[in-house]
Amino acid sequence: MICVIVLLCLCLWRLNGVFVDEMKSVSVMEGHSVTLHTDTQLQSQDDIEWTFGVESPDEIIAEFFSKDKLTSINETLKNHLHIDDQTGSLIITNITTQHTGLYKLEISRKPSVLTRHFNLTVYAGLPVPVISRVSSQCSSSSSSSCCCVLCSVMNVSHDVSVSWYKGKSLLSSISVSDLNIRLSLPLEVEYQDTNTYRCVVNNPITNLTQHLHITQLCHMCAEVLSKLEGMCTSMLQF
Repeated sequence: MICVIVLLCLCLWRLNGVFVDEMKSVSVMEGHSVTLHTDTQLQSQDDIEWTFGVESPDEIIAEFFSKDKLTSINETLKNHLHIDDQTGSLIITNITTQHTGLYKLEISRKPSVLTRHFNLTVYAGLPVPVISRVSSQCSSSSSSSCCCVLCSVMNVSHDVSVSWYKGKSLLSSISVSDLNIRLSLPLEVEYQDTNTYRCVVNNPITNLTQHLHITQLCHMCAEVLSKLEGMCTSMLQF
């Protein structure tokens, strides 16, 4: 009996009010396209309204009127937005980080209103990690062997991390939630080391990898130091 009453209340609520759904989270890389799906087919009398905002979806950005097949797009977004006239889904092309925010769909289907909510996150492209040899980040012993290296990325966006891997094993990692800063992560290796090391920069969607070439950074440095020591010895003897 209780179940019947609950179902009846839900039906009445749907017929006389707004049928609200849960928030859907969507992620995409900058420059790509994304579709916010309505999960329905439009009916002949449906009216569509899409709103957008950073903290709350309060600005109308697109509308579609099924009866007249008429679409209205916000002037500043007209090169990015398109409404599917069969489903009412919102298609965003050539997306930028400025499109990150909350989206709300309302389909007026008398006597009720169907709603959809979306939390869209747009991630900026990842910077290419750069591996260089340093001495200030390492102990004196490793510095003298010229096998202290640093993996760095510039101008990283939110939710980016930098990690060192030895083969498939994670050695160390650092992450950031701020924008436009530099991330650097040191690593100490022996120049005789034959293991495979790689630096990986990633966000929740994708990653970039840079491999460490020990023979180029450590061995070359050892040869240079050897030559410099030889030159210094010759100068002292002279």
